Amino acid sequence: MREFGYEALPGRIVFGPGVSRSRLPAEIERLGATRLLVVTSPDRQRHAADLLDALSDRIAAVFTGVRPHVPAEVARAARERAAAANADAVLSIGGGSTTGTAKAIARGTGLPIVAVPTTYAGSEVTPVWGMTEDGRKQTGTDPRVLPRVVVYDPDLVRSLPEKLAAASGLNAMAHCVEAFWAPGRNPISALAAEEGVRALGSGLRALADSADAAESLLYGAYLAGSAFAVAGSGLHHKICHVLGGAYDLPHARTHAIVLPHVLAFNASGAPEAVARIGRALGDAEPVAALRDLAKRLGIPAGLRDLGVTRAQLDDVADRIAAVVPPDNPVPADATAVRALLAAAWSGTPEENS
Repeated sequence: MREFGYEALPGRIVFGPGVSRSRLPAEIERLGATRLLVVTSPDRQRHAADLLDALSDRIAAVFTGVRPHVPAEVARAARERAAAANADAVLSIGGGSTTGTAKAIARGTGLPIVAVPTTYAGSEVTPVWGMTEDGRKQTGTDPRVLPRVVVYDPDLVRSLPEKLAAASGLNAMAHCVEAFWAPGRNPISALAAEEGVRALGSGLRALADSADAAESLLYGAYLAGSAFAVAGSGLHHKICHVLGGAYDLPHARTHAIVLPHVLAFNASGAPEAVARIGRALGDAEPVAALRDLAKRLGIPAGLRDLGVTRAQLDDVADRIAAVVPPDNPVPADATAVRALLAAAWSGTPEENS
């Protein structure tokens, strides 16, 4: 057994169908919060309304100005709302952008977060924050932004549109795949990542067959976020964060498109990781398996389908190469990154070779 370090992150997890209704009030009570700032997005307000009736006497204010990639002006407005309401905790109900906004509040105020995810983002179990300003997305880690309690309710994700669920599930898959070679990789997070790949693969195949996939996908997303929280950010996330911050691309679909290309790029330098990913997917060729799964789920083939131009890729290649971890399994200088981006832009695997 090689030497390794593993930092177990604090946090309480409550998982099960219906727990957002049956357990959330008790979790708020357990935290001792009496003046909640509720953070949610306009399209998740219906879910929020259903859950908040039982908490009406503890809600001080509601913030719905959530936007993808957490623009700096949104972070400032959310913190101002928390201060004006004299909030003593933040209740986040929504996907990754909503959790990210709650984290922006916690980072500036130290307020505890209770997170109720409604997608498969996974950020609810990480101490990672992100914020975009002047077209650049900055990320970092801070223990203050790690939610104290996460309430995972499969009933809340069953209503996700299939294409959104598919992209969100593949985004979670990217967290798992990245965990095998990210800077903080270790045997414990790799176990979580492998089980996450298995659960997510099973759930995504069920989703493609129009079967109920909510519990499997949400379980996989939890494992994916847990693995990513410890292993950290590698080549895949550096690419997606730079692209997302620069061009305001849809977060989950960007990750879903880039995923098989980064796996193909790193495969020659990480054969053990590829074998474990393939084993978890039940396919000895995991790159091909992920491409096929994405196609079945209706994921766009390439970044050009999101409106990205070839010229824009040249603009960001140097920025991506500058932040790639030095121990990436395959050297990733600006030339290599440009080739990888070209493949992800066109959606064709040939350009990876």
